[in-house]
Amino acid sequence: MTVVRNIQVKLDVPADAHSVLDATFEQFREAAQYVADYGWADDPCDITTDQRVLNAATYDEVRAQTDLHSNHVQSARRLAAEALANSQDRLFEGATTSKPTFRGSVVVYGHRTITYNDEHCTLATVDGRVRADYVTPADETGTPFEEYWDREEWERKEATLHKRNGEYYLHVAIEKEPETDVSTVENGVVLGVDLNVDGSLAVTSTGQFLGNADLLNHKRREYERRRGRLQQTGTRSAHLTIQRVGNRFGRWSDDYLHRVSKAIVQEARQHDCAAIAFEDLTNICERISSASKFQQWAFRTIQQYTEYKAEEHGILVATVAPAYTSQRCSHSTCGFTHEHNRDGDEFECLECGKELHADYNAARNIGWRLLQGWHTSGPGGADCQVALKSGTLHANGEFTPATDTGGQSGSPLTSPPL
Repeated sequence: MTVVRNIQVKLDVPADAHSVLDATFEQFREAAQYVADYGWADDPCDITTDQRVLNAATYDEVRAQTDLHSNHVQSARRLAAEALANSQDRLFEGATTSKPTFRGSVVVYGHRTITYNDEHCTLATVDGRVRADYVTPADETGTPFEEYWDREEWERKEATLHKRNGEYYLHVAIEKEPETDVSTVENGVVLGVDLNVDGSLAVTSTGQFLGNADLLNHKRREYERRRGRLQQTGTRSAHLTIQRVGNRFGRWSDDYLHRVSKAIVQEARQHDCAAIAFEDLTNICERISSASKFQQWAFRTIQQYTEYKAEEHGILVATVAPAYTSQRCSHSTCGFTHEHNRDGDEFECLECGKELHADYNAARNIGWRLLQGWHTSGPGGADCQVALKSGTLHANGEFTPATDTGGQSGSPLTSPPL
């Protein structure tokens, strides 16, 4: 399965090319609207959404009425067909909608209408081609430009050109083939991850304590207190300040969760993991009585970001049933489950006496649960293992010590800075 990423690139367009690009925007909009007008019907059953039918009925007229490149005509038709299909679906579902209307400045570019070069691209317009230089950050560290834009393994594909506040932006889809196909993963090493509302935000079965849930919650409480004081003021200036503070907090928390998820994927890669296992968050409200909507959002966001980043490396992200992961002893020869095994951050098995940090124990159990699902689901899974701090635990209960633990960063009781 191809991995796709999207990146926004600002363009430096010469002033004398603005008018021809603006004309291209307008003609592209007219082309899409012409197709939408043709395909629309008051009865949803009569709405035309088939691109071949729309093409046969509108292509010649659009080509005659505009100066668009033939591929731009096809892109406009596809855009209209998708909008018509969405409207038809909404009507069939009983929702209210109307004929698609195209506004704004957008043009879709394909392989025949855009040429990517190292420092610039050329764009087909209604009057020849326009050259536009890329405007990239001076410091690309930690940005999508560092991760994707200049990497040889990523191929630049279709793009959409937008104009906002007089500036031009190219939204580029870039693709690469993953290292392995995640749809075939039902074997190999599993990394278990436990997410927490306090203490370390994420704890892995390899003993890494990542992020700081207390810091995340502290930042959120600071934001809410400041927002409350500003709301009491009630002035327009206070309202604008609330928006700025909220945007700043949103960017900070989103970036923090990105870094936590990146650290999880890095840990999985370091241990050659085929999969990362989280607890299923479907019933998180019932399972974590203190979980606020913010914490629920943080947990789901970490999982989503981890899946997004892991896909690039062919690592599967899966969820397992959460029942008793914090109460079960994860020691390979035990598995005794009792609610009194855990006391806060401490876990001591009442059966075998094994002592572990409670979140580390839970992470091991989460990885073990996915491994057991593989092992019992049919063929394959015979060689699947849980990645632990001290080695790997096989599905049959056999433990293999690590030959070299020197490469692991940090002890299981530390939280590396993020």
